[in-house]
Amino acid sequence: MTIAPEQTGLTVRPVAGHIGADVTGIDLAGPLDTTTVEQLTAALHRYKVIFFRGQELDHAAQIRFGRTFGELTYAHPHDEAPPEGHPEIFTIDPERYKQRYGDEAVNAQRRRKYSYVAGWHTDVTAAVNPPAVSVLRAEVVPEIGGDTTWTNLVAAYEGLSAPIRSFVDGLRAEHRYGGDEAPKGDTAYARRINDNLLVSVHPVVRVHPVTGQRALFVNPGFTSHIVDVEPRESRAILDLLYAEITRPEYTVRFRWEPGSVAVWDNRATAHLAPGDLAHLDVRRTLHRVTVIGDRPVGPDGFSSEIVAGRPFTADHAVVVD
Repeated sequence: MTIAPEQTGLTVRPVAGHIGADVTGIDLAGPLDTTTVEQLTAALHRYKVIFFRGQELDHAAQIRFGRTFGELTYAHPHDEAPPEGHPEIFTIDPERYKQRYGDEAVNAQRRRKYSYVAGWHTDVTAAVNPPAVSVLRAEVVPEIGGDTTWTNLVAAYEGLSAPIRSFVDGLRAEHRYGGDEAPKGDTAYARRINDNLLVSVHPVVRVHPVTGQRALFVNPGFTSHIVDVEPRESRAILDLLYAEITRPEYTVRFRWEPGSVAVWDNRATAHLAPGDLAHLDVRRTLHRVTVIGDRPVGPDGFSSEIVAGRPFTADHAVVVD
C-alpha cells in the first residue's frame, strides 16, 4: 500500500515483510481531515504499527492526535502522577521509577527501568478491555540503543499449522500484572501492583473487531497461565506460542529520534521494550497515550471476563499506599 502524496498528502511506505510502515507528508500537531484520518486508520489496520518522524508535539497535541483513533484511557493503571493537566499521558522515564519506588526498584527491577513490563508484551492485557491503540512519542532518546521492536500477532497465528490453530482457537488464558512472576513481598512496587490489581481471562486467539483477522493474544509480560489445563501443559502451550510470536520474520525494529511517533494496533501486536540501556548512563523519555479498548472476543464467541479490578477507562483511579 503506497498512497500517492498528490492524492492525500500522505506517503505510506512498508518497512518490513509482515509489519510496520513509515508515514510521511503529515503534521500530527495540525488538524487532520476526514480523508487523512481514514488513510491513517487503514494503514494502521494493514501494517499494525506506523511510524512518523520529525513531529513537534507537546502533551496537548499528542492527546488531540491520539483522539483521532478514539476516546483515551487514563495514563496507566499504576501511575498516580501523570503530568499536571494531562491525565491521559503516561511518561516512560527511568527517573520516575526511581523516584516512585526508590533504589530497590532500580536494583531489583532493573529490567523494568524503561517499562512497567519486562520483555514482550501487549499493553495492559491484565485489564478486561486492553487498549485498542497506543501512541508513543519520543522526547529524549540516547544516541545509541533504546530501540523498540513490534511483532505481528496475526502473522504469528497464521504461521501455525491448521491443527494447532484449531486447538488454540478454543483456549483461554489468565492475564495479570507480572504474568507468572507477579511481584511479591512488601516492596513499594509489589504493594502498588497488588493494591491496584487487574486480572482477566482472555481468549488465546482474538478476533479483531474491525478487520476480522485472528491473532494470538498471549504475551510473556502479562499471561500467567492457560486456564483449565495442567500447569505443565500450560507451560508447554505458552512456550510454543511465545516461540511463534517472537519469530524474527514477524517483527520490525524502530530506531527512535526526538520527535518520533509510533502508533500501533494493540489488538494485533506485541512489543519489546529496550533491554540494552541498563548499563549505560543515558536518558530516555517517551510519552504514551492509549485508546480505550473493547473486550476481546474469541473465535468461539467467548468474551473476556474480569477476575479482579474493573475495565480500564478515562476515569481510572489509582490506590496509593
